[in-house]
Amino acid sequence: MSNSKKVIVITGASQGLGAGMVKAFRDLDYKVVATSRSIKPSTDPDILTVAGDIGDPAVAQQVIREAIARFGRIDTLVNNAGIFIAKPFTAYTAEDYANVLSVNLNGFFYITQLAINEMEKQGKGHVVNITTSLTDHAVDGVPSVLASLTKGGLNAATKSLAIEYAKRGIRVNAVSPGIIKTPMHGEETHEALGNLHPVGHMGEIGDIAQAVVYLDSANFVTGEILHVDGGQSAGH
Repeated sequence: MSNSKKVIVITGASQGLGAGMVKAFRDLDYKVVATSRSIKPSTDPDILTVAGDIGDPAVAQQVIREAIARFGRIDTLVNNAGIFIAKPFTAYTAEDYANVLSVNLNGFFYITQLAINEMEKQGKGHVVNITTSLTDHAVDGVPSVLASLTKGGLNAATKSLAIEYAKRGIRVNAVSPGIIKTPMHGEETHEALGNLHPVGHMGEIGDIAQAVVYLDSANFVTGEILHVDGGQSAGH
């Protein structure tokens, strides 16, 4: 199979932001490797789906192995998979803690190691981590310690990896969203959630997809945490 098209791996790809990114990059004629627990097979020959828990190192290995077998290369990895549990700090259970760390941190760590290993063979590549503006600007009434702990770690890892691999042709960036209209937010919550942003409304899935598309084409940008949050991180 021809390797002339770019190949992108997207985690958490079955709905919401991930599904939006799959569509955006297919519209740009990328070959897409889409993975999530619940993802279904695709009839598009340029979309490879792999179902599984990205926090499991065996699943990460399967995704990368099948991507290379099918498409021959990996140009971009988007670490989009994530879970958010809003509870008071003292109400978090050991299970909550384990689940958030598994998806948000393990789900980044294992697949990123494997993807960067393939990118090093090519002498180029790009990793994009999806984080959250809550790490920069906590919101009263939105308890988010586990999100800040894990996604804040990804922000720091973004800069560290960007410097480590800068001379090896591999860029690493992050997109830090505000609250986006996805299936996890019922329509009845949109007005209240929109008011948490200085611009007065929630973001759209396309806003995040466009940010990732921009970063993937921005060859002189690395170590950047791009806030797409309606001004949330700037203040209130």
